[in-house]
Amino acid sequence: MKLADGDFLLPVDKPVGPTSHDVVGMARRALRTRRVGHTGTLDPFASGLLVLCVGRATRLSEYFTGMDKSYDAVARLGIETDTLDLEGEVVSTNDAWRDLDRASIESATGTQAGSIEQVPPQFSAKKVDGEAMHRRARRGEEVALRSVPVTVHELTVTDAPLPDLHFTVRCSSGTYIRAIARDLGTALGCGAHLTTLRRTRVGPFDLSRALPVSALDDESAVTAACMEPSEGLHHLTTVTVDDGVASRIRNGQRVRIADPGSASDALVTVTCGADLLAMATLDDGVLRPRKVFPA
Repeated sequence: MKLADGDFLLPVDKPVGPTSHDVVGMARRALRTRRVGHTGTLDPFASGLLVLCVGRATRLSEYFTGMDKSYDAVARLGIETDTLDLEGEVVSTNDAWRDLDRASIESATGTQAGSIEQVPPQFSAKKVDGEAMHRRARRGEEVALRSVPVTVHELTVTDAPLPDLHFTVRCSSGTYIRAIARDLGTALGCGAHLTTLRRTRVGPFDLSRALPVSALDDESAVTAACMEPSEGLHHLTTVTVDDGVASRIRNGQRVRIADPGSASDALVTVTCGADLLAMATLDDGVLRPRKVFPA
């Protein structure tokens, strides 16, 4: 799987407005291929880093979705909306934000950092009985959603021109920044909703390397921005095998090798020379192919 074969990762800078699926459609037309996918949805009102998988790299998308993510965000205090963002209907207002000081803001921020339990938004892709919650919410249904464990590694208020709070977040996959804004508003006693969201990092991918969507039809710009699929897998252990073992792996066979010390049933990448050969699990020195990429 190589750039020369048309299999690559392409970080793009999604603007406010289009959906992530819209951006995929733009890329399919510009790159003249149907084999384009993405590794994590951004809402239409959000902007920033969207990592596209092109060609056979689409088969790797599932291995990127669980990566930590970073965002720049703005929450508006004193106004709650049903969607928890600026696109929703206002459901309550509260002027208590006028009495807030920096100490109370920092205290509330502390409640949202670390390993926390977070209730997903009603308007979200969270599925209940097989149906996405946002579909049920638009029908007027409200479901008592269970909280889920998430990790907010870093949460920093960078500016506070009240009633707005500017903050940065580095968090685990599955964390809703809209829910952080909601819960900050609750902790501050005035309510809040998210007005701005910009994703700046996904695992090893950084917004600084992202291609503007407007440049998708610029072949030289795409070539400069695209990345080898293996660059997105650096968080996994790599096992390098010789040609003989590679032949067996390509046939889906299990192979016993010297265990490099991975945990039981660990997911690893398997390479032969410069080629990404397979995704596999490694347990007690046995490689078990899970997804094989033809030569």
